Amino acid sequence: MAAVGAGVVLGELAAGLLSPSVSPVTAVGGAVIDAVPPGVKDWAISLFGTADKLALLGGMGLVIAALAALGGVLEWRRRFAGLAVIAIFGLVGVAAVLTRAEGSANAVPEPLLAAVLGMVLLRWLIRRLKDWSDADADADADADADPAAPAPAASAEATPAAGEPAKGPMGQPPARPARRRFLQSLAVTAAIAGVGGVLASTLRGAAAAVVELRGKLVLPGPASRAQPIPAGAELGLAGLDPLITPNKDFYRIDTALRVPLVDPHQWKLKVTGLVDHEVELDFDALLAKPLTERYITIACVSNEVGGELIGNARWLGWPVRELLAQAGPKPGADMVLSRSADGWTAGTPLEVLTDTRDALLAVGMNGEPLPLEHGFPVRLVVPGLYGYVSATKWVTELKVTRFADDVAYWTPRGWSERGPIKTSSRIDVPRAGRSVNAGTVDFGGVAWAQHRGIGKVEVRVNRGEWEQAELAPAISTDTWRQWKLSVPLGPGQYEVQVRATDLAGVPQVEERAPVAPSGATGYHTVTVDVKS
Repeated sequence: MAAVGAGVVLGELAAGLLSPSVSPVTAVGGAVIDAVPPGVKDWAISLFGTADKLALLGGMGLVIAALAALGGVLEWRRRFAGLAVIAIFGLVGVAAVLTRAEGSANAVPEPLLAAVLGMVLLRWLIRRLKDWSDADADADADADADPAAPAPAASAEATPAAGEPAKGPMGQPPARPARRRFLQSLAVTAAIAGVGGVLASTLRGAAAAVVELRGKLVLPGPASRAQPIPAGAELGLAGLDPLITPNKDFYRIDTALRVPLVDPHQWKLKVTGLVDHEVELDFDALLAKPLTERYITIACVSNEVGGELIGNARWLGWPVRELLAQAGPKPGADMVLSRSADGWTAGTPLEVLTDTRDALLAVGMNGEPLPLEHGFPVRLVVPGLYGYVSATKWVTELKVTRFADDVAYWTPRGWSERGPIKTSSRIDVPRAGRSVNAGTVDFGGVAWAQHRGIGKVEVRVNRGEWEQAELAPAISTDTWRQWKLSVPLGPGQYEVQVRATDLAGVPQVEERAPVAPSGATGYHTVTVDVKS
């Protein structure tokens, strides 16, 4: 474990020097994310939420430790068996970095260096351990010898030279010095791993450079400002999620194990595919465009009924339709395949990016440049579609194509092609399982039907009659709305449900359905204990 741990650290250290955007650990982790069945991914998100990547890294650490321990046992019993395990580690790492979109030839030496160091350290430690084992065996043999036999006479040959370690009766190192040498070797290996880890963390802090660039960036003012927030749009009910989600609280779901580090001065966006003219745009040119500012609610398709993988922010960006108009999509095209810096792709219906909705190449979020984890320097924000078909972070390419010719990342993994957001609602107050005092109980939450708008929200208790809730004014049809309803309740346990209806009069679907393949449905239901 010590040998492999030091090797892994060297691989991360080499990544900091050779390819800051990809390392053996993140490459293997990314490959795992790509390979797991959709059901496993849904389970991980439902269990760990936005900590899913931390859980993955922790799980990888446990697996690596277990396999390393197995390799150590095998090497102890049979030479080269443990080295073969580490060699497989290295080959898996090479395969992983070569399959990542951000990988390059520079990244190939990283897992190889990690494997070589792990193998060298393992052989060194095994030799030290065998010395200790041999010394113990010799000591046991001496103890079993005839106790009446005379001790060997001292001689000049048996007297060690100055600075030379003492020898046992059979000329072998005694057990205690051998044990000490092994433990010292183990400590040296651990020290290598510790110091290397610090250096790797420092070098992998290439993110700091991008953070500094982001901190110095001053975004231009919008040519078209966001709609003013109507009076009363924030109900002020304690425990209710804020109308505008702070950046630090905004959900993050993506496949990037490490946040891509994109220098805005080197960023470029290409429009390719079925177009009259290919277009290339750099960051300065994008900032020089007349930018639009809008409040838009976006949601993840993995959001369970009542889940929190949704947020509302004030976005600043350039309308995608204007960029596509410059390129001139050809007849027959019906999809735009957007590509991220880390190779992830989303397939968005062309008509959604060319109609009048505020689909943006976003550069700002709530009055500041995009946070790194939310797509800095540029991402897509498209009202009305789940993120897996629209919200590409760190976007670098828009390929105009056809659904019949191209597939995006999640489509071959069993998810639907187009991903329109479904009308949904949630109870935030009181939280499920909470106890409240008898009397008038205030219920509240949010409801959303992006690009269609919410018309009404209703609540029912214990499957009784639906009662219409107070609905806060909407910022626009592209944002969620808060709702509130006060209900008199005596002591007891109550089941409370909520449903929303869009502005076209279409209610949300009552039937429960999982998130796959096109988003969860069903009424959010909570149980509330009312105390006397």
